[in-house]
Amino acid sequence: MNAHTFIDLFSGCGGLSLGLMNAGWYGLLAIEQSPDAFKTLRHNLVEEGEHNIEKPCFIWPDWCEKKPHEVAEFVRTQSHRLMNMRGDIQLVAGGPPCQGFSFAGKRTGKDPRNELFKHHLEVVDILKPELVLMENVQGIVTAFGADRKKQFGGPRKSYSNRIREALERHGYEVQQYLLKAVDFGVPQIRPRYFTLGIRQDLFNGYRGPSFQETLTSIRTDFLIEHGLPIWQPVTVADAISDLSTTGKQLIECLDEESPPGFKEIYYQGPETYYQRLMHSGMNNRALNSLRLVKHRPETVERFQQIHRTCRKGVHLSYEDRLRLGISKTAITPLAPDQPSHTLTTLPDDLLHYAEPRIHTVREHARLQSFPDWFEFRGKYTTGGDRRTRECPRYTQVGNAVPPLLAEAIGKALLAILSELKGAPCSIHLPGKTSRIGRVLRNGDSR
Repeated sequence: MNAHTFIDLFSGCGGLSLGLMNAGWYGLLAIEQSPDAFKTLRHNLVEEGEHNIEKPCFIWPDWCEKKPHEVAEFVRTQSHRLMNMRGDIQLVAGGPPCQGFSFAGKRTGKDPRNELFKHHLEVVDILKPELVLMENVQGIVTAFGADRKKQFGGPRKSYSNRIREALERHGYEVQQYLLKAVDFGVPQIRPRYFTLGIRQDLFNGYRGPSFQETLTSIRTDFLIEHGLPIWQPVTVADAISDLSTTGKQLIECLDEESPPGFKEIYYQGPETYYQRLMHSGMNNRALNSLRLVKHRPETVERFQQIHRTCRKGVHLSYEDRLRLGISKTAITPLAPDQPSHTLTTLPDDLLHYAEPRIHTVREHARLQSFPDWFEFRGKYTTGGDRRTRECPRYTQVGNAVPPLLAEAIGKALLAILSELKGAPCSIHLPGKTSRIGRVLRNGDSR
């Protein structure tokens, strides 16, 4: 078979899957435990004909219910189905939750989510795919308590090293790189750590270009293909100037999942090359998730002070926060002529570059390179102890892999497979009479 198929673990709302499918991979299924995030993924990438536009879509096996699944439970109950798919899956991709590693949050070695990568490896051990891809935050390369020695001597081991050693034990050659989304047309710096495993029998002493070298070699053509600049980054204004409120008519929010009383702009169309790329295929359809935040007057005044007196494109200094009476430690007024700082799951970490407000979900999605047809579902925000249970729209966007970066990665992986196998990359959709067609129906590959 020449089809290149993948499954996505810890898929979130589907940013990585969308990019891989845009690159030419075929998605079989995605595993995500959050009902909110899966609702968005299902709406956009599972349900065919939802948007009346051409869009990628998971093939999805008949035996796998289209609902949220917790990875460990899915492996426990469906391992026999997965075993029957061995040989038909070329890539197991995913991004195990990263909150315990992130320097932007309460970084702690005791966070149970730090161990979820082991479930990713369970699936790898069952399927034995040709490639394994794992995405995580930059903090995964720094060991917890790295400045201290263990009681019996020796440095502490980072989770990136633990993942590398585990993949090697599972029979994979491992490459690990820090990639920046801004290098591939995303209007956001967003450094992320990627681990690529190549099955050792396929690798077999391969001395061709590395994953990073392959990405570098395809970068120029990738940007040209999408009409994006090669020598300078896409900026915040390039991405979201058409979504500002200045000079726009405000209307009642059209989102059926939003309570009444909110406003949104009446959208008038894209203005820049990046906006036209994101808006492609909309055909005058209304944009989703344009709801404006209702700030208190004192909050608006504080944001106005930030715009008047603080540098843009950098975190507020301790002195600025003290002067303005801001207790929040991470807030950045964005600069219009620079790419955005890395989005988090907290919408008030970033301030709009020209207006005294935080961004809409749609603006965050633009900064992540989600196309305008990609519609988010569920609550917009949450708070308190509900943050551990719910995954509202801002969180879905902030957790996602930018689709443009994922697409570039997907193209690089196809090029690597072509090099490894010494054959051109030819992709076709598996038919119902093929071996994989039988696997999709019932998990039986015999």
